[in-house]
Amino acid sequence: MIDPYKDYDLTGRVAVLTGGGSGIGACSAELLASAGAAVVLGDVDIAAAEAVAAKIRGEGGKAVAQATNVAIKAEVEALVDRAVAEFGRLDIMGNIAGIMNTDLVVDVTEEILERVIAVNQKGVFFGCQAALRVMIPQGSGSIINVASAAIDYPNSNVSVYAMTKAAVAMLTRELAIEAGPYGIRVNSIAPGSTPTNFNAQGRKDEAGNVDQTKLQVYLDRNTEMSPIGRVGEAIDQAHLIHYLASDASKFATGATFRANGGVGLVW
Repeated sequence: MIDPYKDYDLTGRVAVLTGGGSGIGACSAELLASAGAAVVLGDVDIAAAEAVAAKIRGEGGKAVAQATNVAIKAEVEALVDRAVAEFGRLDIMGNIAGIMNTDLVVDVTEEILERVIAVNQKGVFFGCQAALRVMIPQGSGSIINVASAAIDYPNSNVSVYAMTKAAVAMLTRELAIEAGPYGIRVNSIAPGSTPTNFNAQGRKDEAGNVDQTKLQVYLDRNTEMSPIGRVGEAIDQAHLIHYLASDASKFATGATFRANGGVGLVW
């Protein structure tokens, strides 16, 4: 019989995950480590990333953390360099870090626009670029970028965010063509609504505090739009990332995988 677990084994693989201190990034780090990978976590919140890495080590896994602002090219390159220095190679690059913005277009300042593009768009590009410089000589690797359900379903107040995530999906397709001849796969995932700190931070009041009413309205609306009647959990996306990191997806490249609870099917 076919072994259903063999192709999901990541023993001996090395993964770099940006945004590894919380939400989908942290959950993915734990899952990949459980599957045998050594994980290198980058996050602007180094304390959070260190806590995730310590938890993984405490459970017998291999993990290190490093302060990383993905909007700064040198810091992304340093994160990838850390993986090679610590573990000797790079097999999996997860570009997960991102920020939300819910301003109306007329209210978006140039500063806000540049910040969202710097993190969501340039940050992913820098991650792909740094990873490819290691993976091409290796002749193997898997890059996983995080886009969003917003690339498929227009919504109010997320124009800047959706624009940057659409760019991520297109970059994924372009790089799949460039990287394929070197044995490297490039895919993206487009998560549906997931109640993590990421979504909360995108819904603040004028004082800078999370607007719990606005956040709950958003989650309730997405629950109603889902045929299965719930929003996502970080583990829903982590399972997709594990699949794309593993040999189980060795014929998948240039695709955007959607785990969104069927949002968009019900209106």
